[in-house]
Amino acid sequence: MEVKVLNISGKETGAKVQLAEDIFGIKPNDHAIYLDVKLYLANQRQGTHKSKQRNEIAGSTRKLYKQKGTGGARAGSIKSPLFNGGGRIFGPQPRNYTFKLNKKLKSLARNSALAYKAQDSSVVVLEDFTFDAVKTKSFINLISALEFTNQRTLIVVPAGNENVYLSSRNVQKTKVITPEQITTYDVLNAAKLVFTTSSVKTLEAAVAE
Repeated sequence: MEVKVLNISGKETGAKVQLAEDIFGIKPNDHAIYLDVKLYLANQRQGTHKSKQRNEIAGSTRKLYKQKGTGGARAGSIKSPLFNGGGRIFGPQPRNYTFKLNKKLKSLARNSALAYKAQDSSVVVLEDFTFDAVKTKSFINLISALEFTNQRTLIVVPAGNENVYLSSRNVQKTKVITPEQITTYDVLNAAKLVFTTSSVKTLEAAVAE
């Protein structure tokens, strides 16, 4: 798949980049995508939820009233889940939500997500660039030139491009990452996917390993 290379002004440079068919041209596997996104979301959960059971409630353990003759149900403790302020039956307990996926399946899921973006013509390639200083306005001008304002945009730049990353932090609906940080969730969550020519090569080299 061939994609035209643009500059930071959104104009064509005349150059073209060939996207690897074994990444951007595969038949997407929806189930692999589902599992990888499920794992990503599971890993975002802290799992620290906790409610108190009856043995953890502070309160008296004396019997409330005599066993027989009251005309009411039998009750042994004010900490019973049946009373207001009592323990909770089968309440949430701290747990780890993560699970294991093998490396090949995660790679297939990521490539499937990238293939969907390529099929939708949502992949843009820019010539390598950097900012001389950390400046939010420079990043906003870049997004405006690409006509991606108010669209969820994922920008993939080579490692060490700190000025671009820092300039993007106050801009909503945009995220700047390196090729090594690409996740299936981030790709699917973005309406537009922007690579630099170097980041495309880095991604393809990482997948080939």
